[in-house]
Amino acid sequence: MSHPLLPLLKSRTINSAGARSGKAAFGAWQTLPGIFFSRTLAAASEHLSWICLDCEHGLIPLQGGVAECITAINSVSSGIAPNRKEAPSVLVRIPATGVSTGTGWQIKIALDAGARGVIVPMVNNASKAKEIVQDAKFPPAGRRGYGNPFTHTLWDQSFTDYIKQANDNILVMVQIETKEAVDNVEGIAAVPGVDVLFIGPFDLSLSLGFPPPSPDPHPEVEKVITRIREAAHKNGKYCAFYCGTGSQAHQRAAEGFDIVSVISDVGAMSEGISKNIATAAGIEGGARPAGY
Repeated sequence: MSHPLLPLLKSRTINSAGARSGKAAFGAWQTLPGIFFSRTLAAASEHLSWICLDCEHGLIPLQGGVAECITAINSVSSGIAPNRKEAPSVLVRIPATGVSTGTGWQIKIALDAGARGVIVPMVNNASKAKEIVQDAKFPPAGRRGYGNPFTHTLWDQSFTDYIKQANDNILVMVQIETKEAVDNVEGIAAVPGVDVLFIGPFDLSLSLGFPPPSPDPHPEVEKVITRIREAAHKNGKYCAFYCGTGSQAHQRAAEGFDIVSVISDVGAMSEGISKNIATAAGIEGGARPAGY
């Protein structure tokens, strides 16, 4: 089954200073709906280990849209992308509702669609983190129900094998992006079954009373970011960071983040068009619009 993200994470080791070392898992953010966007992203680079389907701030519908995108990404093989041995792992960021109440049904839909991991926004305390783990795991570890006739086929497995392996192969990722979450970060990181603390720097900055990153977070926010990463690693968890450019992603990987987004579909498209039009017109620069 195709899940390159998980073995890459497991290959990272803890050094004597308590930080992780090894190759970071780089990924891309899909916000636009449609199977051809998914296939294009999946085939873009052999170094792309994961794609996040964004149902929170993106335009991808959770019901129906996610399953179609996952099917498209899984179909990318060496025949389509010669340097790829397997398709990228697919993560789904669920829409949630404000401070992430009533997320169980959204987690169910995302995992039934074949997701390899689920990202839950604005998780503020350990109690909510425990609830998310329950919804993402089959009994006896959790309370996830099963009835979708297609999920196991998207993993290229039998029904029996999927039930046996899903709990150990699905990443449970919680976003730390509010002041309350920061105050409770050590407790959240200690919750069994939570695999990843995911930092959203924009909402985190705003919640702490600082402007959004432009392009980097405020120095005081950087101190909080370090605290979150250290809390994750201290508790044996991975830490992820949302970036919008390759240079930002390179920096965060060097800092020890395990999972790093590099660029979004809209960002890559805007940047590519802007730079090439600027070159054609003989204009210096040609950066993409702010906010992508």
